[in-house]
Amino acid sequence: MSSDQDLVVETVRDILSAFPPFVLTGDRRWDDGLWAALAEAGLTGVGLPESSGGSGGELADAVAIVRTLAAGAAAVPVAEHLLVAGPAVVARDLDLPAPDEPMTVAVAPGVTAHASDDGDGPGRFTLSGTAEITWAGIARHAALLTSGPAGPVLALVTLAGLSVEPAVNLAGEPRGSVVLDGVAAAGALLTPAQASELRARFALARAVQLAAALEQVLAWTVQYAGERQQFGRPLGKFQAIQMELAEMAGEVTAVTALTDAAVQAVERGSADLVLACAAAKVRAGAAVEVVARLAHQVHGAIGFTQEHKLHHLTRRLWAWRDEAGSELTWAPVLAAGLLDDGPDGLWPALTRVV
Repeated sequence: MSSDQDLVVETVRDILSAFPPFVLTGDRRWDDGLWAALAEAGLTGVGLPESSGGSGGELADAVAIVRTLAAGAAAVPVAEHLLVAGPAVVARDLDLPAPDEPMTVAVAPGVTAHASDDGDGPGRFTLSGTAEITWAGIARHAALLTSGPAGPVLALVTLAGLSVEPAVNLAGEPRGSVVLDGVAAAGALLTPAQASELRARFALARAVQLAAALEQVLAWTVQYAGERQQFGRPLGKFQAIQMELAEMAGEVTAVTALTDAAVQAVERGSADLVLACAAAKVRAGAAVEVVARLAHQVHGAIGFTQEHKLHHLTRRLWAWRDEAGSELTWAPVLAAGLLDDGPDGLWPALTRVV
């Protein structure tokens, strides 16, 4: 990380220290105090241009914020807000909502967008259908990838007042079905390639969160193995435990490398952006089973209790693995892309993407 990113991370950690993770319930569905503190510090606009109302900075700065919050099990929609919805809205020349207003993103194949004007560039659309939206009931705005008669449409919807059928993921984070029949929204037509990139960026946002959470779970497990005494010596001195820790470390290292490569691909606008994001999401998802299982195995019964911190991240790992497309969704995309140039092009494609 650069010195600027180090400063951003330190700032986020200082803020996080006042907002420890908690079990999400129907009465407390997110950490509004943490969001307010982040917004006051200008961190909910990082990576978005100042000319559009953001705080400026690079994608890497926004990624550093998301990683730090994910490792801290922060119950705020910053990944969706900074890494996907915000950049998508800015790229399509739509008016960016105020950075202190939580914004989320959703791929909404069940929603149809009909142009209310000539449809040339940013315009007005009328939406019909139901969308499954992360942070429904919390986010004030949503950037929806919908379909229209002329092709994919990015629609920016104000969620206040809309009917929501609430749900949660395994970690208790708010999810929900939002009815959009007759809802007016600002929007813009997308090309199929732009729609694919938006899906890929959503997958990368989850991969960034997964990588950070996996790293933290590994760190906690190594620490616990060094402190917990069994038969007169630390758990970490037993060869079987050492092998499990080594396996976890290998998984985490691979995920971090692929996620970093995907972030760099997005930063430079690589032609292989979608494949790089797909690789990161597939590898991160595959690592969840190994790392979460071994972490709980090393921690033993204490790791399954409500009082222990481990579950704050392992439940998020299992939930985030399936969101924005699981391995079953992205593996065929990755395979098809790598084989696009035939057998002779496989190795060059692999080295180019990862």
